Amino acid sequence: MMKVLFVCTGNTCRSPMAESILRKMEIPGLEVRSAGIYAQSGSAASVNAIKVLDEQKIPHQHQASTLDEDQVEWADYIFTMTTGHKETILARYSQARSKTFTLKEYAKMEGYPDIADPFGGSVDIYREAFHEIKEAIEKAMEKLQ
Repeated sequence: MMKVLFVCTGNTCRSPMAESILRKMEIPGLEVRSAGIYAQSGSAASVNAIKVLDEQKIPHQHQASTLDEDQVEWADYIFTMTTGHKETILARYSQARSKTFTLKEYAKMEGYPDIADPFGGSVDIYREAFHEIKEAIEKAMEKLQ
């Protein structure tokens, strides 16, 4: 069983979309979760993240979770949305160094290394983030399989 953890800031936009995208791919032997470095546990996904997932016909069920040591230990791979998230995780959990990557870094995507936070933005901004996340996940999964 391979375990993937997506991490962003509040676990209401990017990482829940990433979790839902990967779950929808139904890869045998793969478990997926998401968490936020500064999440308020129990919060719902943002309205626009839900809209975009619904538009894409991707099932979702989400309650925010704050990143903790148990999740870090659980994961075989930790994919962050930004370099800052990765640095924060490595500062707190140095044992995670070999399994923590930005999503775009692991997917070997050129250009800006971070997936911008759509929080508070229009549904179009969320759609852009969704497509960027989806492309990175598809490339990352090619590499993992």
